[in-house]
Amino acid sequence: MATGILSVGLFLTGHDVLSEILLAIASLLWVLLAADFTDLIARDRARWTKSAITPPALTAVAATTVVGTRFSLLGWQWLAITLLVIAAVVWPVLLLAVVRHWQRGMPGGVFLVCVATQGLSVLAATLYFAGKGEWLGDAALALFGLGLLLYADALLRFDFRQVWEGAGDQWVAGGALAISALAASKLTASPLWTGTGHEFLRNLTYVLLALALAWYATLAAAEAVRPRFHYDVRRWATVFPLGMTAVATLSTGVVTDVPWLRTLGRVLLWVAVAVWGVVWVGFAWARVGGPRGGAPTPPLPETGAPPQTPLLKRRRG
Repeated sequence: MATGILSVGLFLTGHDVLSEILLAIASLLWVLLAADFTDLIARDRARWTKSAITPPALTAVAATTVVGTRFSLLGWQWLAITLLVIAAVVWPVLLLAVVRHWQRGMPGGVFLVCVATQGLSVLAATLYFAGKGEWLGDAALALFGLGLLLYADALLRFDFRQVWEGAGDQWVAGGALAISALAASKLTASPLWTGTGHEFLRNLTYVLLALALAWYATLAAAEAVRPRFHYDVRRWATVFPLGMTAVATLSTGVVTDVPWLRTLGRVLLWVAVAVWGVVWVGFAWARVGGPRGGAPTPPLPETGAPPQTPLLKRRRG
């Protein structure tokens, strides 16, 4: 997810070579994680079931939609459609399993119910703009609405102490709103909705992006006041929201024709790229036996997307 969304952002800002390098990395990681996911089902069903009821399991859906979106932008619509089908089949199974085991006082991963759902909305809308069926636009709108409802429910279950104490996944609280803003901006660009419906979607895009940026500022301030420098696998769940906020800001700036949002999106993108690099260094250092702070944590999936659409198109300069 983290690497895939940065590939999308770099594509939107005209850095094709870097974007394709990150897409190759994201694709390789997706294949490895998909193989591990399948192998776990075949070899240890009990362990798979235990993992499937936790919110991080939904990174399987979210990562698939992000990579699918990037392939659609690359013009590989057949592969994007295949990934959409895979994500759509897995999504209800994992979503129901996770929701049925929700509790109060959960960490930031609880917002992955929204991220996975909005990821489907974004990919469906991207394929709609690529001319793969008007029904995909309607599906994107339905998924977008469901994603917002899931966010509201997740917010009630989120432990707000995680803002100060979280090991990285607390950032998903803002990332979920950012991907919601991205989905809203795509819907705003769609000719399926005009008049009052278009204005509502446009204003909702602004609101969601503003809330995502507010989360960004709050979480960044909390990190500055209470630094957490040690590597933790949940730091990948920090990189994805950083990248998603950048992409949502870029996309909203294009759709609404607000230049300063495009500029802000570029700045946020390079911040996300820098943090991505730092987390990779931390990961490599931990793998070779370097010192790590904090309590050990169980491994989680990484949370790190033709004809160009009216939304996800590049602006140079």
